[in-house]
Amino acid sequence: MATPPMTPEAPAAPLRVGLFGTGPWAARVHGPALAAHPDVELIGVWGRRPEAAGELATELATRAYTEADALIADVDVAAFALPPDVQADIAARAARAGRHLLLDKPVATDVAVARDLADAAASVASVVFFTLRFSAASGPWLAEQAAVDGWFTGRAEWLGSIFAPDATSPYPASPWRQEKGALWDVGPHALSLLVPALGDVTAVTAARGPLDTTHLLLRHHSGASSVATLSLTAPEKAGGVTVELRGASGVATLPEVWGEGPVDAYARAVDALLTAARTGVPHACDVRFGLRVTEILAVAESSLS
Repeated sequence: MATPPMTPEAPAAPLRVGLFGTGPWAARVHGPALAAHPDVELIGVWGRRPEAAGELATELATRAYTEADALIADVDVAAFALPPDVQADIAARAARAGRHLLLDKPVATDVAVARDLADAAASVASVVFFTLRFSAASGPWLAEQAAVDGWFTGRAEWLGSIFAPDATSPYPASPWRQEKGALWDVGPHALSLLVPALGDVTAVTAARGPLDTTHLLLRHHSGASSVATLSLTAPEKAGGVTVELRGASGVATLPEVWGEGPVDAYARAVDALLTAARTGVPHACDVRFGLRVTEILAVAESSLS
């Protein structure tokens, strides 16, 4: 008797996503990536400025919402491109309503607020968008280095120029970046690469450099140490990202990572969240890791004062 053909499994229905935020990062990265993703239905956009929400919603061929809670009610996933402490409050409400979370870094700049968010999100899937963790070049490189034993020391330099006089960035008007500086804006990126490779941070000391430049000295659970130099005010020709690890196996240097744009990296973060939501297996860059980053940076900030 012939074996009857197998019925193909029906594809999973797209998850309904709401975008919270209307600034340059939302318009350039989050919105286009969500609108183009084949497994996502972009339900709508909410922002603190209704006119900006209307403009972005029109660009993305979706609907503008005037109330954040109304958008939460209509979606499966809440995606955020908001200042961290604005994000944390709305994200906690979304998580308590059973919505999965696609967060931006840092998840919050206050440890108690970040902890409340992590507690609220304990029963939902979450991913924090640390850009290079989802890059086609740096993601596989980091996974390879995290499997290597015997790292002795590491260094990370993340030098941006958004507040430099010759800058061409769209972000210098960002109030939270003006207030918190490089420690909280690019510090999470540096930690997102150093911690998986060298282990959790057991001690951190910070020192001020020129303008908003901050230097971190880190001790890791593995016994390795690392240093990180962070700035948003470096001269444009001095900017760039470097990560280097040294140990028993030699020297490993982060490959060139800017061959693709952040939209592609964000699409991989969306993939990661969808997988976590459908399997129930937490992603390494979930809200708990986001909380740990906030805890480390808060200790560093305290040591500066």
